[in-house]
Amino acid sequence: MKKTIYIALLIAMVSSCRKVPEYDATGIFEATAVTVSAETSGKIIYMDIAEGDSISVDDRIAVIDTAMLVLQKKQIGSQRKSAASVSPDIEVQASAFRTQIAHQQHECERFGRLLADGATTQKQYDDAQAQLATLKGQLSALLSTLDKSKTSISDNTIAIRYQSEQIDEQIKKSKINSPLTGVVLTKYAEPGEFATPGRPLCKIADLNNIYLRSYFTVSQLADIKLGQKVKVVADFGEDRQYEYPGVITWIAEESEFTPKSIQTNESRANLVYAVKIAVKNDGRLKLGQYGEVKL
Repeated sequence: MKKTIYIALLIAMVSSCRKVPEYDATGIFEATAVTVSAETSGKIIYMDIAEGDSISVDDRIAVIDTAMLVLQKKQIGSQRKSAASVSPDIEVQASAFRTQIAHQQHECERFGRLLADGATTQKQYDDAQAQLATLKGQLSALLSTLDKSKTSISDNTIAIRYQSEQIDEQIKKSKINSPLTGVVLTKYAEPGEFATPGRPLCKIADLNNIYLRSYFTVSQLADIKLGQKVKVVADFGEDRQYEYPGVITWIAEESEFTPKSIQTNESRANLVYAVKIAVKNDGRLKLGQYGEVKL
């Protein structure tokens, strides 16, 4: 009798050891975080956010001092006015030559009539024509010079205008707004500190729409596909678990070695595929929290 009881207990223990887990995969809850960085240099004069604050898209995060940029814009504005003031007035400078040419044209016509009547010589007529050609050549040279000068000044004015627009863009970028609606995870700077382009100011993540990064073995790939609806169970400890609907949104193209913190149905699984499962957060889920997947 005792022997029978012992065998029954042994079978029960072996069966419990081989019990299939209630989950198909496990993972950690994550969110897509955005690190907001400075794009200009200067002292941070405003940054009224704190870690844990909820923030909406386009909300003001920080303001960087623009005093130097404003002064540079004023200087460029003066340069632009100066360049415009020295631009030549082609018509005014050419009007004197045009008047002389018109007068010489009449003289050539008069000498032509006199020559026809025999009242003047061929040389006088030729001299009048030569004088007219000289005036036209001088006018052409003047117009060419003035046109090149005006083009150069115009190009310089355009370059100055572009510099002004660049400063306007820098001033605009000195006012930093949130690129998304979410929660401030980390704050890297404080008012009064000096910002430089690329320096991180804060990290923001959308915690309403998070995902569980889980791992499936090769043998499980045939049972999952993009867009598939699954059950996600969040573990809050002390046997408190909550179930959420999830949707598979991404499956890795390449396998990787099983992370040490991840459990799989196959205890000997070495290679697994990462999978992202989108979950709508009801406010209870936290980043880094453990979760399970049931297909």
